[in-house]
Amino acid sequence: MTTGIRLIVGLGNPGREYAATRHNAGFWWVDAVAAEKSVALRPEKKFHGAAARVTLNTREVWLLQPETFMNASGRAVGALAGFYKVMPEEILVVHDELDLPPGTVRLKKGGGHGGHNGLKDIVAHLGTPEFWRLRLGIGHPGTRDAVVNFVLNAPQRAEQELIESAIHGSLAALPQLLSGDFAAAMIKLHTKEKAKP
Repeated sequence: MTTGIRLIVGLGNPGREYAATRHNAGFWWVDAVAAEKSVALRPEKKFHGAAARVTLNTREVWLLQPETFMNASGRAVGALAGFYKVMPEEILVVHDELDLPPGTVRLKKGGGHGGHNGLKDIVAHLGTPEFWRLRLGIGHPGTRDAVVNFVLNAPQRAEQELIESAIHGSLAALPQLLSGDFAAAMIKLHTKEKAKP
C-alpha cells in the first residue's frame, strides 16, 4: 500500500537575521502552506522546532520548522517522527537546492545529501536516506568557496520572485503528495515550468 506524506519539514535557520536568506527556502514553503490553510506554527520544545498539526485533504499532517539551526535539523525531525511513529517514506523535507536554478522545483525520494548539512543530519537521525525531498532551486554562485556566503544571503529581487512563484505553484501538488500519488505529483511539479511561455 502506498502511503502518503504525514510530516512536512521545511529546512532553514531560526532568527530574524536568517529569515530572508536562500538557505531558508524550506521555511518559506512551509510558511506558504500554513498561510494557505490559516494555521500558525508554534514552538514545540520536545520537537526542537515550531510545529502545527493541520488537516489537509482529510489527512492529518504535521508541519515542522526545526529551530536547531540547519546542521542539526535531524534532531527535530527524529523527535517528531519518533513520537508520532512517522515512517521515513511518510516524510517530505523541503530544502534549498544549489544545483537547480531559481524557479525550479524537483521531487525525489532518497539519494545522497549533496553536501547539504540539513539533509546529512536528517539521514543520520533517521538512519536512512529514504525520505522524500522537495528541492527548491536557488542557483549556484559558481564556485564552492562562495557557497556558504551565497546561501546565507538574500536572493536578488528577480531570483526571489522566481523562487516565490515556484513555491506557490508547487503547492498545487499537495493533494497528490498527501495521498501518496508521487508519480502524479512529479508530473505536476516537473512540467509546471516547461509550460511557461
